[in-house]
Amino acid sequence: MTDVADLTRELVAIPSHEDETAAGDAIEAWLRRETDADVTRDDAGNVIARKGTGDVSFALVGHHDVVPPADRQTEGDSYVVEERDGRLYGRGTADMKGSVAAAMCAFRDADPACELLFVSFVGEEIGGVGARAAIDDGFAPDYALVGEGSTNYTGDDVTDVVVAHKGRRGSTIVAHGEATHASVPESGVNAVYRACDAVDLVREMAFPEAEVLGNEVQGSVAVTGIDGGSAWNVIPDRCEITVDERTVPGERVALEAVEEIEGVEWTVDQDLPPMECDDEAFADTVLAAARDAQANAPELTTKPHATDAGWLSQAGTTCVVAGASEPGEAHTESESVSIDVLERCYRLYLNAAESVGAD
Repeated sequence: MTDVADLTRELVAIPSHEDETAAGDAIEAWLRRETDADVTRDDAGNVIARKGTGDVSFALVGHHDVVPPADRQTEGDSYVVEERDGRLYGRGTADMKGSVAAAMCAFRDADPACELLFVSFVGEEIGGVGARAAIDDGFAPDYALVGEGSTNYTGDDVTDVVVAHKGRRGSTIVAHGEATHASVPESGVNAVYRACDAVDLVREMAFPEAEVLGNEVQGSVAVTGIDGGSAWNVIPDRCEITVDERTVPGERVALEAVEEIEGVEWTVDQDLPPMECDDEAFADTVLAAARDAQANAPELTTKPHATDAGWLSQAGTTCVVAGASEPGEAHTESESVSIDVLERCYRLYLNAAESVGAD
């Protein structure tokens, strides 16, 4: 056994939902102590380590921020970490300090045939702040394995390799009208009616679809909120609609069409990019690393959630995703990760780190 579980406990105990500094300090100190790599901390707080040389660069990527914990997940100034039935429980065990710890240990132990990087970003949970800052500063490895969840996607007790995931575009539709007294509605323009026309248009829009390395990815679009009107006897002059769209590589829903309705405007509030692996040979290399790391048979698959792999892919890095988190674990009050799967991810990451660039 490696020290992955112990390192996971150490990282998980450090609060990092409001300020990631202490967690970044711990990661940086461990890398400086345990490796002879070139370790840096950029202005955003990202921790980046490099070792080895070669014709290609390959990064093991994670993030050390977490979503706010539940009350039961904190005790004093620390997060609670518990071990039961072969699992570690606590905020950040699954998403994703467990995989960060596995990647750190694999980075330390690997004898790479490439330039090998380890990076832990800040701000993933709030829109990829750290990843975007690093990209703006020139962070551009040829390949990356992002350690977000891929366990139990295609079957039980298997850690798969994700070659595509959806993005998320959140937007707002605002319908404008002209207020008047409700007793004479014909003298105004009802913004709610215009908003209803926009909702009807969104409802009829086809979901986007894409295919990545033989895997189908289907997006979606849905109205998730509507707010309009100020009083029971006033024709509303404004109505706001929120829309959640799950994007797929290369395809978007044509939401801009709602602006063809008089008095309606559409704005994008958040746009997390989807990811697609554009190199089948690289995907197969990581899949082989995954197969050698476990008894069961992993597959190439897709993921419904956006990750920092989307930002990296958009910037030109060829990405896959593979990590310890299972469906339903992230962001929950009972968040946990399997210790055996952490060890599996360590082997997967180590295999990949020593395979990329070896041919």
